[in-house]
Amino acid sequence: MSNINGKAQQSRTYDAIVVGSGISGGWAAKELTEKGLKVLLLERGRNVEHIKDYTGMNNNPWDRKYRGKIHPDVAKRHPIQSQCYAFLEDNTDFWVDDIDHPYEEEKSFNWLRGYQLGGRSLMWHRQTYRWSEMDFESNVRDGHGVDWPIRYKDLARWYDHVETFAGITGSKENLAQLPDGIFQPPNEMNCVEQHTSEKIKENWDDRRMIISRAAHLTQPTAVQLALGRGKCQNRNRCHNGCPYGAYFSSNSATLPAAAQTGNLTIRTDAIVSEVIFDHEKQRAKGVRIIDRHSNQTEEYFAKVIFLNASTLGTASILLNSVSDRFPNGFGNDSGVIGHYLMDHHYEVGATGKYDGFNDRYYKGRRPNGIYVPRFRNLPGKDQHQNFVRGYGFQGSCSRSGWGRGMWKPGMGKALKDELMHPGEWSIWLGGWGEMLPHYENKVSLNTNKIDQWGLPILKVDCEFKENELAMREDIMLTSHEMLEATGYQDITPFDDLATTPPGHCIHEMGTCRMGKDPKTSALNKWNQMWAAPNVFVTDGACMTSSACQNPSLTYMALTARATDYAVRELKRGDL
Repeated sequence: MSNINGKAQQSRTYDAIVVGSGISGGWAAKELTEKGLKVLLLERGRNVEHIKDYTGMNNNPWDRKYRGKIHPDVAKRHPIQSQCYAFLEDNTDFWVDDIDHPYEEEKSFNWLRGYQLGGRSLMWHRQTYRWSEMDFESNVRDGHGVDWPIRYKDLARWYDHVETFAGITGSKENLAQLPDGIFQPPNEMNCVEQHTSEKIKENWDDRRMIISRAAHLTQPTAVQLALGRGKCQNRNRCHNGCPYGAYFSSNSATLPAAAQTGNLTIRTDAIVSEVIFDHEKQRAKGVRIIDRHSNQTEEYFAKVIFLNASTLGTASILLNSVSDRFPNGFGNDSGVIGHYLMDHHYEVGATGKYDGFNDRYYKGRRPNGIYVPRFRNLPGKDQHQNFVRGYGFQGSCSRSGWGRGMWKPGMGKALKDELMHPGEWSIWLGGWGEMLPHYENKVSLNTNKIDQWGLPILKVDCEFKENELAMREDIMLTSHEMLEATGYQDITPFDDLATTPPGHCIHEMGTCRMGKDPKTSALNKWNQMWAAPNVFVTDGACMTSSACQNPSLTYMALTARATDYAVRELKRGDL
């Protein structure tokens, strides 16, 4: 991986530029370089070297200075980021400093970010589910949002492609609403999860509890081993960076593959401020960056540009790229850029305790849990009267450890002896719900406030609406009834909406949506800008609806498909 040297335009011209190095940016770099293009990858944050820079990867609890607690001085610099479950004492350097990277909230919105090579692929939760035919038809079926320009059949082989390379553990279930994929051997449920799964199947024809599908290697292929990746060790320290490369990240998988081609140049500390438009050719000709340290402006040029800066990052770049041709932002003829922002709503469901299987335990720290695929409002089935779309459940069962002694009465030998044995079984079952696309859920630029690099502050105006709130009521109801039917006790429904506003699920989508009509969308069926056909957007910004499944696998598939199309068009001379 080489660095930029020299300022002559020729030395700053590439076949393709990729903006952003997270999950979709890494895939764009891999696919384009493997197809023979010379690619410049621009990352606004610092360089992170795989393994070397995972400073907390091997820390035991006693190795942590504050024993896992976040120091108040750190929390002051990270008031938003520190609210995330994955923000840990061992990985604070993977998260942005909120003071140095401000944004404006019209309504409460948690913008959780990682500005470094690899982006949030270093901290993601690795849940990887295909969308189904139902998900691509939902907008046209119920009238919320515009119709997707593609269907499941258009992405099926690209799902195959990215799953094979990334490595996904999962089980074949033959469910229409959750298509099966190319899986490595699944992890096993523990005994109480298996019991719960069996009881749910006994009581409902339309509900299933399965092992979750996750981007972890359980049986690495020759290709994965050749990249230095290895089998998951069940340490469950994933958010600190995986030295085994067992979980999929840009740093462990796509970027090393791209580097092997000899066609990749990486430029970190490069904040892309705008896309440069060529009025004569009616194409983008490059991008303008600001060096993060020197504040110096530079320009880079390419025939093809892929924007993968994350949903809000890409929207910010496009809105800031104004010209005589695009007074409202690059490619924004339709006026939709910045609008139809979505996220999943979650932290709602139920917990319970199980009295049984007290002579059973489990081995290791499995890095994934269980999944209950969507069963509400399936096509051809009964439809709920209070809301459209649906939700899935994630969760896990476990036994409490010695930490329970912090809240137990007692002292001395008797307490210590008790804590030498595992505690009671419990379950956490939480819903992940779909959010509808609404025009008024949006981002914009506040040009009256600028950051330290002279760029306007992003303003977010987004909220969950009636459909999402009604869905949450049903999530609490169905989670309670499933636990009750299984035999759980002390069942406690929960809804933590007040502390988990939009953005908190870290599944931001929309703001530069795909569609069939340039009057109502920014991108066509190839993720290509209607108004500038050599610019492609394949991160979360391109999404036309949100479904209820974790979206990262779909970003990967869309990126692989779009890069294939872009290279074919480039070779034909059409870009």
